[in-house]
Amino acid sequence: MTKKQRYQYVIDYFLAHTPDAETELIYDTPFQLLIAVILSAQCTDKRVNLTTPAIFNKYPTPESLAVAKLEDVFDLIKSISYPNNKARHLIGMAGMLVQKFSGKVPMTVSELMELPGVGRKTANVITSVIDNQPNMAVDTHVFRVSARIGLTIAAKTPLAAEQQLIKNIPEGYIHKAHHWLILHGRYVCVARNPKCSECGIKHACKFYNTIRKSYI
Repeated sequence: MTKKQRYQYVIDYFLAHTPDAETELIYDTPFQLLIAVILSAQCTDKRVNLTTPAIFNKYPTPESLAVAKLEDVFDLIKSISYPNNKARHLIGMAGMLVQKFSGKVPMTVSELMELPGVGRKTANVITSVIDNQPNMAVDTHVFRVSARIGLTIAAKTPLAAEQQLIKNIPEGYIHKAHHWLILHGRYVCVARNPKCSECGIKHACKFYNTIRKSYI
């Protein structure tokens, strides 16, 4: 199977089976999603979703969060990984939104990356989810799954994987492809003992075909 055929097989499968894949983070506004994505670093979406209602309720706007006390924000997110750093990031992020962006979440990757706590992955999530921009957020799931399947070749960094995926996925599907790959990695192509027997794309997967041949 050629690279082009592999990409087409994977895209066709997900279009047929999960055409409306979306983030599992719960939010109502771009500001809420930005908070949730910052909190989700090295933390599960499930834990984030249990935590965010309280912070959304207490700090509904950038203006309210920008003047929050560190200890108050920390208390609301203490069940999240790295709560002290993330509390600082959230307050700093809100402050910059107020000071530089008139309280609005910007919709360019470069502007988003100016915000405390926002790296390229987070910026790509925000712009692709909110604005359907053709940006590919590469987290640990996407990095692992794309390499296993063979969508990326010898990509040593998330940026290298992102560049390969964007080059080979049609622009109109890129904002969805992040969700396809992350959900596949979360529930099927898990880090340990991937569930190949349940996988609908195994026939296009380099990892599966390598394992299968070892038993022939």
